Amino acid sequence: MADPREVREVLADLRAEGEEVDGLVAELPPAQWGRATPAAGWSIAHQIAHLLWTDERAVQSAVDPEGFGREVAAAMASPETFVDEAAERGAGLAPAELLARWRASRTELLAVLAAQPAGAKLPWYGPLMSVASVATGRLMETWAHGQDVADALGVRRVPTARLRHVARIGVRARGYAYAVHGLTPPAEEFRVELVGPGGEEWTFGPPGAAQRVSGTALEFCLLVTQRVHRDDVSLVAVGPDAERWLGIAQSFAGPAGPGRAPGGVRR
Repeated sequence: MADPREVREVLADLRAEGEEVDGLVAELPPAQWGRATPAAGWSIAHQIAHLLWTDERAVQSAVDPEGFGREVAAAMASPETFVDEAAERGAGLAPAELLARWRASRTELLAVLAAQPAGAKLPWYGPLMSVASVATGRLMETWAHGQDVADALGVRRVPTARLRHVARIGVRARGYAYAVHGLTPPAEEFRVELVGPGGEEWTFGPPGAAQRVSGTALEFCLLVTQRVHRDDVSLVAVGPDAERWLGIAQSFAGPAGPGRAPGGVRR
């Protein structure tokens, strides 16, 4: 069971992450919402529409689990396209309406998650999730899609300690990354040593592990959210399994994404 303080902290970080991305688009002229992002076929409007849709589904999972179950069943009928289809529908809204709805959904989601009883488990597109896990997942997606918006606008965002949430998901999703590629995950634990934005060290896994990954938290988070290609980061992998993992890593649920081509956005 998650510590109530942990839940409060991740909800506060989720709020801050949403506000930062909001700041990227709040004053954007309507015509600029159609600007292409590094995600093939997705404009800035698609990115915000996806965040809106996912926030709304997260709210629905908590307040209307039966309705959410129907949403999941419909999604499973077109598992490769339902995310793009939802983004396309949302991107068709007028920018002002899209932004207003996303702001409302963020506010509602924070309130709904804060009101959940201790130990609550919420349905999702897979196993049940704790409140802290839902909030952390929403933060990870908000950060990743916000990065796409920033890249489209040529804006350099300053990394924050909120990246620790993204890094933690990336580490915990290692087995899933193998499974979604039809591979058997290595049984042994890996050691991940990252340098946070303030120079702090974030470590995961046993110190004596033979398979090891090290580097900056920013590059690790960009890689596990598939915002950069493996060739475009300086992460160090020790051991063949560690290197294999960095080539397939993903922190998000669903099918393995196409990733980004090498030589993409330079930071």
